[in-house]
Amino acid sequence: MSKLTLGIIGGGQLGSMLAAAANKLEIKTIIFCDDFDAPAQKFSDEFIYGNYDDQNKINEFANKTDVITFEFENIPYKTLNEINKFKPVLPKPSVNRIIQHRLTEKDFINKLNIRTTQYVSIKNKSQINALQDLLPGILKTTTLGYDGKGQYTINSMDDLNILNIDFSKGYVLEKLIKLKKEISIIITRFSNKKYEVYEPIENVHEDKILKHSTIPADINDKILNQSKSWAIQIAEELKYVGTLCVEFFIDRNENLYVNEIAPRVHNSGHLTINAYNVSQFENHVRAVCKLRQIPLKKISNAKMINLIGDQITVYRNKKFNPNEFFFDYLKKEIKNKRKMGHLTTLAK
Repeated sequence: MSKLTLGIIGGGQLGSMLAAAANKLEIKTIIFCDDFDAPAQKFSDEFIYGNYDDQNKINEFANKTDVITFEFENIPYKTLNEINKFKPVLPKPSVNRIIQHRLTEKDFINKLNIRTTQYVSIKNKSQINALQDLLPGILKTTTLGYDGKGQYTINSMDDLNILNIDFSKGYVLEKLIKLKKEISIIITRFSNKKYEVYEPIENVHEDKILKHSTIPADINDKILNQSKSWAIQIAEELKYVGTLCVEFFIDRNENLYVNEIAPRVHNSGHLTINAYNVSQFENHVRAVCKLRQIPLKKISNAKMINLIGDQITVYRNKKFNPNEFFFDYLKKEIKNKRKMGHLTTLAK
């Protein structure tokens, strides 16, 4: 029997870890990426370089693969839909169509009677002037943007006047809450009511970039159960296949809010590689390739730290303890605010 071939769109660190997980399961991987220096090519069996709207490259990629997934959500829907005509794309392109647009995503969540912070669509500056009850707030582009890109904290109209914001783009204004902490739930859905849910992960951001992730999260049982229940509800409603992350806010009154959905493996779930019997990456590969579902077992409590920019340099020459696991993403160039690697420490 010939090897199954998994196509992965995107060649960053998530693509690298997906390819490594697939290799462990003896599944061949082909990376399709518009970055010539994409680090994931070092972990895959084959690499196709090209723009995501290049029909010839799309055809080449689709013809060489059995099933296709992706490592980030900002791939054009048209590209995913085009590929899906020839080979199955999982999670399905319609999921991305919802989640790529912040307003559509929030409307979807609210229709499930799941709480988000207050929000409103913004098309021009004067609208904000009439909505000062939503200040202080955060103004986000409706599409694209990650690690704080395309986001502006607005405490008052004075802040808005100072910022040079291009209102030709669509925005969502979200009311800021009195934040106590942030958590995330990683869930892998295999099929109808068949899923594996990792325990809530507590996250700390610095400069709008994830810095630390820890299990167990310091939360009460109500928040623990509600966050898991909402993540399951979202995954079921989307008829999702693969690994999904739901990011949550908890306010000072212990109210839970969904912040965002990531239709992919997630940075906060990196610690699952060492802290569980099956990582979020392996589970994603198992789900999209229709492999056997294995019940989750936690091996250890853990803490993960992201290594940003030149922080990676020290770690490349460091000796580690047996309970420390260092991951170098092997990116060609060190850049400010760029995720270059991570370190997971297992706790006794």
